[in-house]
Amino acid sequence: MNNSSLRIVYMGTPEFAVAGLRGLVENGWNVVAVVTMPDKPAGRGHKMQESPVKQYALSVGLPVLQPERLKDEVFLSELRSYQADLQIVTAFRMLPDVVWSMPRLGTFNLHASLLPKYRGAAPINWAVINGDKETGCTTFLLRHDIDTGDILLQERTPIGDNEDAGSLHDRLMEMSIGLTLRTVRLIADCDAQGIPIPTTPQEMSEDLRPAPKLFKDNCRIDFSQRSEDIVNFVRGLSPYPAAWCNLTIRGQLYENVKVFRAEKGDGPIAVPCADGTVSIAELQLPGKKRMDARSLLNGIH
Repeated sequence: MNNSSLRIVYMGTPEFAVAGLRGLVENGWNVVAVVTMPDKPAGRGHKMQESPVKQYALSVGLPVLQPERLKDEVFLSELRSYQADLQIVTAFRMLPDVVWSMPRLGTFNLHASLLPKYRGAAPINWAVINGDKETGCTTFLLRHDIDTGDILLQERTPIGDNEDAGSLHDRLMEMSIGLTLRTVRLIADCDAQGIPIPTTPQEMSEDLRPAPKLFKDNCRIDFSQRSEDIVNFVRGLSPYPAAWCNLTIRGQLYENVKVFRAEKGDGPIAVPCADGTVSIAELQLPGKKRMDARSLLNGIH
């Protein structure tokens, strides 16, 4: 089967999802439509903001669907009209059965973890927070329960000792391009040969960790933990959404301080913890710029 004969609908919203879509387009796959989140107001002026996936799709002339509700009959009718053979989902919403079961070859999802580990909304962050030494990306066929479908392909990569979630995000985003293309080729070749698509069921065990969505409450630093855990927590949330705490610096209390880098041991701004001290190395006071601890102290009299 050549690339142009397989009709693909691509679903995604953030920058991470643009990579796979761009890879498909640049390699000649027949993406017939893109589904993404509705435009949302952003910034101080509340100007309507298009998702990164929509911006890219429009730049290459792809039709864009932006349903408020995925079960809306108008949307479902329009989606059916594209007669997709395959749907691909990267960093999008949970799909109802009527959507993911629509194409004759099904729907596969690209997830930024080595499933079944880190099912959920924030797999990159939690892998770093938990001090993992390895992660990767997984493609799997969708079914009703989120992130539980049979695995198609996986690719692994080490996590650097000092790597934060931002740099890992960017590396996995680039990894997703090749993995998406290999998965589509696998499915297309199996379809052309009339053979079943090879998959592997997710193996369950008791030590699997979830990757729940991040909110302000679960991004607060707990200084009763060990220094290593605090350092991992900070780098797992850096640069976004960022760990935070209240800090007393030179006798003044600062609330909601964002922390982007922490180190074990003493430093210009050191805080007691379970096994000694942890140094706040890079931070941002409310209303101020992000800076290293020494520069911040030089500006405080």
